[in-house]
Amino acid sequence: MKTGTRRPFDDLQVGSIELFCLAAELSSFSAAAVAASVTPAAVSRSVSRLEERLGVRLFVRTTRQIRLTEEGQLYFEQCREALSTLIEAERRVSGLHGKPAGTLRISLPTPYAHYRVLPILPEFRARYPEVAVETHISNRNVDFADDAYDLSVRGKAPDDSSLIARTLEDAELVIVASPDYLRRAGTPRTIDELQAHDCIQFDLPSNGRRLPWTLRHEGADLDVPTSGNYGCAEDVLGGVTLARAGAGLFQTYRFVVAEDLRSGSLVEVLPEHGGVTRPFVMLYPHARHMSSRVRAFVDFMMEKLQR
Repeated sequence: MKTGTRRPFDDLQVGSIELFCLAAELSSFSAAAVAASVTPAAVSRSVSRLEERLGVRLFVRTTRQIRLTEEGQLYFEQCREALSTLIEAERRVSGLHGKPAGTLRISLPTPYAHYRVLPILPEFRARYPEVAVETHISNRNVDFADDAYDLSVRGKAPDDSSLIARTLEDAELVIVASPDYLRRAGTPRTIDELQAHDCIQFDLPSNGRRLPWTLRHEGADLDVPTSGNYGCAEDVLGGVTLARAGAGLFQTYRFVVAEDLRSGSLVEVLPEHGGVTRPFVMLYPHARHMSSRVRAFVDFMMEKLQR
């Protein structure tokens, strides 16, 4: 740089941007101050400096809370991305990854926990023996701020810009029944014939509604309402157990019943209307300084599970 050339940012300005991003992420000057080990007044001054420099208001302040203005939201998104790029550049160039250690808290839905993630956790710990893993197995969404989870896996990405979403796989759905049930009730040959069968129901944990079955018909995905005398809530694996016991037909993920289909304890029904998939997505908060254990687990999951 030539002598006398004006720097676009000085150290104070970069520090103000970091404190602004913290306040935006935490929706609180006080929480940002605690996280950065400074005073709330220092955070407020930093934001004021930015607002004066930019000539816009970044936050709407009340006695109880702060929230980003439209201009503040745009600035936050750009600054967060820029800071993340700088941190990643330093990590790659310096090679100082930091040895993964500590406790990793993960929230997982029931089927994905039992058939995808739990079986590979010993391999993850063999690579990173100083990382302890705590799993929360439930089909309900978790709040990262309140529940202190590092990551979660869910069936879809929420409309939340504070979370990073990485698709692990698109899991195929399949309708199954036991040979005993099909001997007693017959095998449905068309979608309409499902109405005459005992179709095991599953209630969505998010809203308690019955989950419709989705089938492929004439090249499009079709939601099909079904009915039956058995219902499950919370644990989708309960429907699989009922199907094995001859209670009726059930739609679930192919990876859950793959061994049953190989052994013959369950039979696929209406395969010509199969091929529908649902995603499984790994979620974790945007962070300026992602811990080495979280980064290691994200990389491990993408390596092992991404389809």
